[in-house]
Amino acid sequence: MVQPKLSIFFVAEPPKYQNMGCYLAASVRCQFKEPIDLIGYVPEDRMVDMEPQAMAIYRKLGVDIRPMKTEGVFDPAYPHGNKMVAALQPRDTPYSAFMDSDMLFIGKNTSDEMIREGHVSVAPATSMYWSGQKIWDDIYAACDMEKPDERIWLSRQKARKLMPYFNAGLIVFPEGPVTEDGESFAEVWMRLAQRIDKIDIIKKRPYLDQMSLPLAIRAAGLNWNILPEEQHYILGGVLRGEPLPDNHDIRMIHYRNFKVLREVDQLRHAKRMLDRTTGVRRLDKVDVEAMNAQPAYTYG
Repeated sequence: MVQPKLSIFFVAEPPKYQNMGCYLAASVRCQFKEPIDLIGYVPEDRMVDMEPQAMAIYRKLGVDIRPMKTEGVFDPAYPHGNKMVAALQPRDTPYSAFMDSDMLFIGKNTSDEMIREGHVSVAPATSMYWSGQKIWDDIYAACDMEKPDERIWLSRQKARKLMPYFNAGLIVFPEGPVTEDGESFAEVWMRLAQRIDKIDIIKKRPYLDQMSLPLAIRAAGLNWNILPEEQHYILGGVLRGEPLPDNHDIRMIHYRNFKVLREVDQLRHAKRMLDRTTGVRRLDKVDVEAMNAQPAYTYG
């Protein structure tokens, strides 16, 4: 049997992320014709709140729900940092992809289109209106790093190229040691984020995960691989209410909430994929006993 090369993991904390994660997992099973390890991480103190309907769906879809310790990682608590805690957890594949739970694959995809050796695959942030560019002087100085010469286009801010700044909702990275000191990418990311968190800088909450990401990629000895918009199409914002473009082969959408998903007529698609993979369209319609009696997902 072919072994998975990619794990896709997400935060499945109830209730919102738990429910969104069910649709994300169903979309992976529908759109990838290869083995993919699926993992949902839940803060350990919230595991008791996981609903049996969602747990039945996750079991059916072959999603491994794992508790993770989040208490004390950041002070004060920083829920956005749970993705970094999840990234630190051990997995069995050579590459992993963190995804926000409010994402959905709507077109056929392959892991090879998301992975690039020696790189972290990312998507540009939509904009950086919350701060000017001088903030990067303090961020890089806090980590004893030189600013890169490269500038990029942010996806919704086109006046000029800006410092590399990426959306932390989709991050595809190699597992295992990547630095001379034996650190993994996830360890470098957490270390730099905690370092930046100690300095007096505006807007480090909630943007700490994103402001530390480009530094972590370079400090890990890797480069960024900027994914095409088809692999991370952001709904809402300035495009709120606009239909999906006909001239793009969009594989994955970042939708923020179900209302936005409905506005572009993709909520029905999400429900169809859940129905195709589990036999139900909505979590509140799950017969837990009957679903748990069914065989779980296996590739092939």
